[in-house]
Amino acid sequence: MLAYTYPLLSIFWTMLEFFLFFLWIWLLIIIFSDIFRSHDLGGFAKALWVLFVIIIPYIGVLVYLIARGGSMHERAEQQAARQQKAFDDYVKQAAGSSGDSADELSKLADLKSKGVLTDAEFEAQKAKLLS
Repeated sequence: MLAYTYPLLSIFWTMLEFFLFFLWIWLLIIIFSDIFRSHDLGGFAKALWVLFVIIIPYIGVLVYLIARGGSMHERAEQQAARQQKAFDDYVKQAAGSSGDSADELSKLADLKSKGVLTDAEFEAQKAKLLS
């Protein structure tokens, strides 16, 4: 019964409308995140862009994409690079704080026991590692 009251072309049209609606929502999320991620805009400029996109949505989005769309990917890449660097620093700090110094101390103790290092050299290297 449904096929007779809702033709195939209407199904495709409804699917297109849903697709465009979700595309519009995604575009708004991307633009708002770009506005707030941008370090070259001040607070007043960010507020104006947000108001412009909210009050006149279609024109505001198109004007934003024309005016600042070319550098959106650069700001996204910079943000991703900052996040990757912070993650790498955290991993290095977390992995280096416990395992590396203990390994180095055991190597130094080995060298001292073999007579390669004197007591003074051992203490100096140990103090350097622990600081």
